[in-house]
Amino acid sequence: MPLTGKALRLARLSRGGDGRYLFIPLDHSVADGPIVPAAGFAGLVADIVEGGADAVVVHKGRARMIPPTLLTRTGLVVHLSASTNHAPDVDAKVLVGDVEECVRLGADAVSVHVNIGSDTEADQLSDLGTVAAACERWGMPLVAMIYPRGPRVDNPFRPELIANVVAIAADLGVDIVKTVLAAPPERMAEVVDSSPLPIIVAGGGGGSDESLTAFAVSAMANGCAGLAVGRRVFTSSSPKQAVQKLAAIVHGHGLADQPEPHPELAGAL
Repeated sequence: MPLTGKALRLARLSRGGDGRYLFIPLDHSVADGPIVPAAGFAGLVADIVEGGADAVVVHKGRARMIPPTLLTRTGLVVHLSASTNHAPDVDAKVLVGDVEECVRLGADAVSVHVNIGSDTEADQLSDLGTVAAACERWGMPLVAMIYPRGPRVDNPFRPELIANVVAIAADLGVDIVKTVLAAPPERMAEVVDSSPLPIIVAGGGGGSDESLTAFAVSAMANGCAGLAVGRRVFTSSSPKQAVQKLAAIVHGHGLADQPEPHPELAGAL
């Protein structure tokens, strides 16, 4: 069977060809302000690439600021959702880009943020469906950053609730889903078993290097296909070293019982 554009792009998102993913989100600046001085952005991306990240996640404007040579060595995910910390509802997300312009940028995937349980859940689900349809037309992989988050969510780490949001992503046409790690972490295996999609988990903010390592080991040991760690990388004293440690964990150095490559990727590699 000939390869499709989507299959080729999906393959580029797992640089080692093992169907596992280490994404480094750098899209925080819309909500929080600059994450690094302007002169240091290219250097930060270079450190992330040298550390072995599979992809960086940025908004469309920042994508134009990444030296093209770096994007031959890591994947590019363009984030289409945005909000700021100054909004009346910080859980609301709006689309600020479209799939066609991401094709022109050379993106390997696009991502959309959805907060299940928020006051604007219906609008966010509608946006996800719209983007999923465009991704099918353009052969573009879709990553959903989908979380149990909002006034109707009492415990966002409950495994049954995480399984529900992951199922929503699968049903609406997503290719890779990013969400939170269950508590206790051992119950994440139940979520993984319920999902036809590879699941990557968000690394969150704060904590020591040791806690980040423990988090990464626990996520991968319980069947997750990868990690998305942004703030705990770009605020590190050594982003390159932080990424190197995470990449070693994600890609199975010293870990048993790792997930098999995703079937669509296995045929593309």
